[in-house]
Amino acid sequence: MEEYFVPTENAETEFSEKRSRFIGRIRKAETEEQAIELLREIRAMHRDATHNVYAYILRENGITRYSDDGEPQGTAGMPVLEVLRREGVFDVLCVVTRYFGGTLLGAGGLTRAYARSAKLTLDRAGISVMRLWLRETIRCPYPLLERIRLEITAAEGAQEEIRYGAEVEIQALLPRERAEEFHRRISEISAGRVIPREEDEVFRPAPLRAGTDSGR
Repeated sequence: MEEYFVPTENAETEFSEKRSRFIGRIRKAETEEQAIELLREIRAMHRDATHNVYAYILRENGITRYSDDGEPQGTAGMPVLEVLRREGVFDVLCVVTRYFGGTLLGAGGLTRAYARSAKLTLDRAGISVMRLWLRETIRCPYPLLERIRLEITAAEGAQEEIRYGAEVEIQALLPRERAEEFHRRISEISAGRVIPREEDEVFRPAPLRAGTDSGR
């Protein structure tokens, strides 16, 4: 199965530029019907806004859409779309709502403001990679927990869940091509006491880049 990138979570940011408010929103959408419904909901929340600019990219049928929503052509929807394209994300809707503050920004100012809003919001949402993962369970003593977590990261894997008991039980997602080396490393650092157990394979997203808290 081919891997691709998606937003990790929904997100919202806001900033002001020459008294105009720009409110960015990232929403996950896998179909055009979902994207349209989410767009409708956001527009309803901001009926009094000057503009509700949007762009979305869907893997389903290779659909890409954008709208300037009344802003000068090429200054709003396209800059938002280009941010999504540069980051390589799919199944994503970005809506940037603008409340006009009374001062014209000019074509360059609008382009920068809409692109900034999209980028800030996508950064806050984070990016995950959708791919086929090998799910493994690793039971280990507490002193080895941090070492094993570092090895999961080094193997380009993702920690899915941790359970605490007499020992720690970690559920991790690993690229299958990195599993053999991961097992060897775990055996080395635990002197053979820890043996990861393969559970199953799953096609799902796992965080590639965590979201940020910046943007307000």
